[in-house]
Amino acid sequence: MIIFNLSNYNPGPFILVGIPGLEHCHVWIGIPFCIIYVVALVGNCTLLYLITVERSLHEPMFFFLSMLAMTDLILSTAGVPKSLSIFWLGAREITFPGCLTQMFFHHCSFVLDSAILMAMAFDRYVAICSPLRYATILTPRTITKIAVGISCRSFCIILPVVFLLTRLPFCRTRIIPHTYCEHIGVARLACADISINIWYGFCVPIMTVISDVILIAVSYTLILCAVFRLPSRDARQKALGTCGSHVCVILMFYIPAFFSILAHRFGHNVPRTFHILFANLYVVIPPALNPIVYGVKTKQIRERVILLFSTKSSE
Repeated sequence: MIIFNLSNYNPGPFILVGIPGLEHCHVWIGIPFCIIYVVALVGNCTLLYLITVERSLHEPMFFFLSMLAMTDLILSTAGVPKSLSIFWLGAREITFPGCLTQMFFHHCSFVLDSAILMAMAFDRYVAICSPLRYATILTPRTITKIAVGISCRSFCIILPVVFLLTRLPFCRTRIIPHTYCEHIGVARLACADISINIWYGFCVPIMTVISDVILIAVSYTLILCAVFRLPSRDARQKALGTCGSHVCVILMFYIPAFFSILAHRFGHNVPRTFHILFANLYVVIPPALNPIVYGVKTKQIRERVILLFSTKSSE
């Protein structure tokens, strides 16, 4: 557990407004949020259970998929329960350590999600472009190194953000017009220069994620070149089918995330209500849809899910 050093300055609690301009609709907005969150919990927990108990799913691709499911659970749980307490209970207060903790897990899980998608793209590249060397390249030792490396990278990128916030004095309003704490939104409440926060908070995580996107794009360019050189049409369709679910997940994750980040930095004409609603999309939608997409698109998982529920219904 991370314990933040707040001995030098510990401001009072912050107030999370929720979705400004739609306060009268909070009760109704909370209903789809809750349904999507429950779908994310059930879907990702089912995915983790199947990958754990089914020996046929003990492969590199499914190991990375289990990492994605765990990270999605952290991403959604870091924000949605607090949002629901705002919508339904009016519990808008959040302590400064609580705000920092929520912000850390939210940003860290986002960066880790991006790194896992990059690792999954590398896995598909090796599986399709070098199938005979797949088992020798992606050994358990190599997979462990990749997992530890991307986890440490995410931790080291986001941890300085916490210390950049703890150095700031907060002597103005403590009202945050959002459903959860995020770095720049909190930093803008400080009565001090936040240039370092803005540049670090925008450039370092974004450049990291952009590098992931570039590597994913390179992987899939090489994959498509290899696929279209296959002599058999059935082989091409099978190869494209194995990548289809991954491409859907990539698009669902990056499109709303990049829109939200760029709108926060440059979209001064974007209505705040629309921006905050969109910012919540990449917190709740990808974690809920990822297990559904993989369940539908991946034959091994689809068969295990059908077998799991058919066995339970027959008991």
